Amino acid sequence: MSFMIRGIRGATTVERNDSEEIIRATEELLEEMARQNEISPDDIASVFFTVTSELNATFPAEAARKRGWHLVPMLCATEIPVPGSLPMCIRVLIHVNTDRPPEAIRHVYLRRAVVLRPDWSGDRR
Repeated sequence: MSFMIRGIRGATTVERNDSEEIIRATEELLEEMARQNEISPDDIASVFFTVTSELNATFPAEAARKRGWHLVPMLCATEIPVPGSLPMCIRVLIHVNTDRPPEAIRHVYLRRAVVLRPDWSGDRR
């Protein structure tokens, strides 16, 4: 069995710049990404989070730490402020070690973020 690093994308939104709301929305997103892709912390090579510029109440990586992902390298950054882009958005790219082919990876878009990738939104199983 050959393992490769694959990327799993996801995004969600919040209604306001509030630490608890950002953590809750990120926890919901990470839970769904882990469930749909059957991943555990030991499978994760790294996680990259971005937020739109108005979201500065907390780091979304806090939600991953609350899930027990203490040994996973994580980085948070601000999205490029492209005019007309989706506001109040949290995006994530999880790099996982897996034997799954690319077509078996399930990308997860929740709440208003479904507009970003309607072709990847929802549980396709």
